[in-house]
Amino acid sequence: VTIRRSEVSSNILIVESPNDQYFLQAIIRYLNFNIEVAPAIMISEDDYKSMEGLSPKELKKALDDLKADIQKGKVERIGIVIDIDDKQEIERINFVNDCIQSVFPGTQLLTEINNFVDINFDSFNFQLACYFTNVNGEGELETVLKMIKKENSIYADCLESWKSCLASRGKEIKIKDFNKFWVSIYLRFDTCSKRERNQAKEKCSFKYAMSDKSKIWDFEHPILNDLKAFLQMFS
Repeated sequence: VTIRRSEVSSNILIVESPNDQYFLQAIIRYLNFNIEVAPAIMISEDDYKSMEGLSPKELKKALDDLKADIQKGKVERIGIVIDIDDKQEIERINFVNDCIQSVFPGTQLLTEINNFVDINFDSFNFQLACYFTNVNGEGELETVLKMIKKENSIYADCLESWKSCLASRGKEIKIKDFNKFWVSIYLRFDTCSKRERNQAKEKCSFKYAMSDKSKIWDFEHPILNDLKAFLQMFS
């Protein structure tokens, strides 16, 4: 996410996946913030590594790619948004700090979310902050989406019976995978009309749901308050 405050300097928000990108775009439009969203640093689910999300390599590369613009004084603030998954907040902060130190050695460390630290690099200064997508301290984007769904979710909710059926037969599905499946069913069967399903690849896609059907999400849900506060820091 790139937040442009002038032609001289800009604020950059690094996001994990295309879905994070589309989600943030939708909230930004809802809040009427002047924020431009750049491509996510993870191209597809195939990019998921050992942390069940963003790998250190991916985040380090994203930060390293900003060095040239930082040296030209074009970057004022950098924000990092990643899923907390099943990690503790301090684990995620340490993960981000390790990546920052690898790219900008000897700079100040983050100690909490939603708070800028000053980074000095090659005689240039910029600020950096992070936010971890979560519900009550765990989960990822799909966990949030289940909380803020606005339409009846009969089809998606019936997946709970399917999950129980799996368990009764000695099978299980990871909560992360289940939530992704839940969201896909909500989009395709609970919120797409029969006509839209004829063009399901487009009309029932996550991108379309965030850009053209954002009414199916409750952007006033209090679970989004911390994220809104983070985005406000860049507005």
